[in-house]
Amino acid sequence: MGFYSNPPDVRKEIVNKIRQTLLTALISGSDEPIKRVFSDEDTYIRKAGYESIGKIFKEDDAYTLTICKVLTRLFNHSNEKIRQTVINAAGEIAKSKFELVRDLFEKGLFDKHHRVRNAVIGSIKKSGQVNPEPVLLFARRFLHHPDKEIRREICHGIELRGRTHPQDILPLLEELQFDKAARVRNTLVHVIGQIAYKKGCLETVISTIRHWKNQELVKDAIDEIIDVHDRYKDFSAYTQAQAIEYINKTRS
Repeated sequence: MGFYSNPPDVRKEIVNKIRQTLLTALISGSDEPIKRVFSDEDTYIRKAGYESIGKIFKEDDAYTLTICKVLTRLFNHSNEKIRQTVINAAGEIAKSKFELVRDLFEKGLFDKHHRVRNAVIGSIKKSGQVNPEPVLLFARRFLHHPDKEIRREICHGIELRGRTHPQDILPLLEELQFDKAARVRNTLVHVIGQIAYKKGCLETVISTIRHWKNQELVKDAIDEIIDVHDRYKDFSAYTQAQAIEYINKTRS
């Protein structure tokens, strides 16, 4: 039976049990219970695991060193689900103490399995949203990496911060405007669209990209912005018609 096949009260009990299991394992120094949770076939069990590690880390400094050592050890495991969950747990820690898990983020970027690399994207997203300074400094280091997939992952990873503070990530996105890799370019256009539809964001995005040198990219990005205002019309600050009217007013 999957996690969400259970009623809410049972799910809560399962989560509490997972947290106690992981806490006991941290105290006893046994990695096996953590491995079992981190490798579970049910993604929601793994999620409960990495969120529990994040809560333990946040609530008691006494476990900081132990948690970091355990995550470092487990990242060397051959099971990609364990490595994936390690990175997701690192993402919880990075919300407040990015420097403690920086090396795990960097190793995860180059992992052989897409599950782990995708976990890095998700972890950059969630930690960069609330702890942007060190996360964006980390991201900037890889904007021009020779591997196009690394560039794409970094571009995607900084998106969430941009949805509320587009001015924080637009300078990084600008550095990718002439990237020749289609997957990077497509991700860049996608991210620009994603950071433009919330209240106060369209103005910042349009006023900034109007000054970019790659006007062909800017045109594609504006087309995406207009399309996003239709796809996400229930969540957009402007209607699509209002967005088009505003964009047209800004044309030089």
